[in-house]
Amino acid sequence: METVRIAELLDPFLQRDNGREDLSPAQLQQLSEYLDLLLRWNAKTNLTAVREPEAIVTRHFGESLFLARNVNREEVRTAIDLGSGAGFPGIPLKIYSPHLAVTLIESHYKKTTFLNEVIRKCTLTSINVFTGRAEESGLKADLVTLRAVEKFEAALPTAVSLLNPGGRLALLIGTGQAASAKDLLTGVAINTISVPGSRERILLTADRNQE
Repeated sequence: METVRIAELLDPFLQRDNGREDLSPAQLQQLSEYLDLLLRWNAKTNLTAVREPEAIVTRHFGESLFLARNVNREEVRTAIDLGSGAGFPGIPLKIYSPHLAVTLIESHYKKTTFLNEVIRKCTLTSINVFTGRAEESGLKADLVTLRAVEKFEAALPTAVSLLNPGGRLALLIGTGQAASAKDLLTGVAINTISVPGSRERILLTADRNQE
């Protein structure tokens, strides 16, 4: 897909109160290469149920960049994407915030092979893939992201355990999961924002207390 069209599709997810935030030509080229790889691999390996290229851009890339825009803080230097799957939101987060050191945690070998291929093709640096269970990684980060994982209620406490003191959790979830998330995330400041163009999807952020 042409980078101009990708930019058009992503525009609603990058709007700010003080105007639109544009991606650089290099960032758009990385997203285009990522999309091409995803389409080729998805024809053989079921990485995403969304098959139409423009729907992939808006649903997967758009949501991920919306998260990235809303959690982009100077004090956030490290990030973990738990259950990264096809790389959402972790890889778009890295493309949006090149300064971040990102770890993608994924237990399925075929998916980790794909993630490493995207990293190589898009020449991303300071981003690693951990193949295995998060509990075995020994990792901590300033930001932990979670999207479309199986057994959400079980995964959420694991995500919290990966946070540094004062770190931020960012969840891309359906509105029906918000109540469960709030019940599990006790004693933390929670904020929710609707994902542009969706009635069902929200970004929920929770800040862990300093310890």
